[in-house]
Amino acid sequence: MNYLTVFLNLFTLTMQGMMHLIFIGRLTGKTLKYRYFAAYLFLLNLMELIFSAFLVPAILAIGAELLMLYTIHRFLSKNHPMISLTASVLALYITQLSFGMMNAIEVIILPYFLGKTPLLFLLIFLSAILTCVLCFCCYNLLVKNLSLNEEDAPYIELLLFPVLFFFIIELYILQTAYSIVPVHIMDSFTHTGKQLLLLVMQALGLAALFCTQYAWQRTCKSFQTQAALASLTQAAQAQKTYIAEAQMRDEQTRAFRHDIRNHLSVLHGLLNTENLEAAQSYLQKLENISSSLSFPCPTGNPTIDILLGEKLERAKNCGISTDISLLLPANDVVDDFDLCIIFSNALDNAINACLSLDSERPFIHILGEQQGDFYRLEFTNTCSADPLPPMGIGLKNIQAAALKYHGAMQIEKKEQCFCLHVLLNIR
Repeated sequence: MNYLTVFLNLFTLTMQGMMHLIFIGRLTGKTLKYRYFAAYLFLLNLMELIFSAFLVPAILAIGAELLMLYTIHRFLSKNHPMISLTASVLALYITQLSFGMMNAIEVIILPYFLGKTPLLFLLIFLSAILTCVLCFCCYNLLVKNLSLNEEDAPYIELLLFPVLFFFIIELYILQTAYSIVPVHIMDSFTHTGKQLLLLVMQALGLAALFCTQYAWQRTCKSFQTQAALASLTQAAQAQKTYIAEAQMRDEQTRAFRHDIRNHLSVLHGLLNTENLEAAQSYLQKLENISSSLSFPCPTGNPTIDILLGEKLERAKNCGISTDISLLLPANDVVDDFDLCIIFSNALDNAINACLSLDSERPFIHILGEQQGDFYRLEFTNTCSADPLPPMGIGLKNIQAAALKYHGAMQIEKKEQCFCLHVLLNIR
């Protein structure tokens, strides 16, 4: 019996340890190297042997296992702290829940196997197998319907605290309900009813976990949708402002062109009368009006000219050098609103990236050209050497605008240089 117990413990711990790491890796999208698997399984079994030899309470053993899982996925997989903790608690909760449910079934049918040693060994071994199978099925179902990534970090506490509650309740059940039961009451009606009630309670706990997971996902999507809607509303308001300013500038330009002949006639008269001082003053006024109507990077599109003028002026004031080679597609095949979304978000991100870098030569390069049936935009800027953060609302808006034209968006980073590529199908 002792050899069987040792074998079953090693088998169960090894299977559960492997499922722990695989489950958390799939849940967070970050897999571990094989040597980390081997190290974790070795430490898990070593810890079991030591704790069993010194009769350490099971609650402390589970706490040590939780700490070990958290450490591995926090510092080796580089997961967010709260995501690592939530995934580790989920992994251990499913393990303990599977053990508790099978333990309840095992205790109910155990009286029928007392005195039948071979069948009793078979029951214990089958229970260990079914525990692993139930654990695997729960893990697989969770992974299919749940994923934890950096975008979910602001809302992870909404999932962590319910899971912690379920986990603590399960530990309490295991510590208080599955103590040593006298043989003479194991087959009593009261004892069987208690075990059935525990089985139902734990099954309901599992159902509550999946309901909580579903509700949390819907809540996260709701928060993200609200944030995206607020950002799009702000962007839309900004685009309306740019369009209104562009229309106003266009009207002012037309008025200036309409009056230019009169201005030239007045200037011609002043020169004919040799009133050079008045002619020079009048000419200076004409130059000032002309300068106020010009754009730093004229594209032929009043809306984009206004936008570029505002963004490039901000970049200049921040000490950021700019280099622009931009030719917009002809025939207005791309809506001004979509162009504003692409340019405003790309330039805002580029300026902010330059400002966050302590560099003596921050720069922004813009390239826009038509290539056959496609229009290609490229935004290049200096940035920090840190890894790229998760895609924000601005890049998602650019991606949505590109997909609207059956195009694509791609980002790449090389050392301290970030490049955003946008391709639009303009057929």
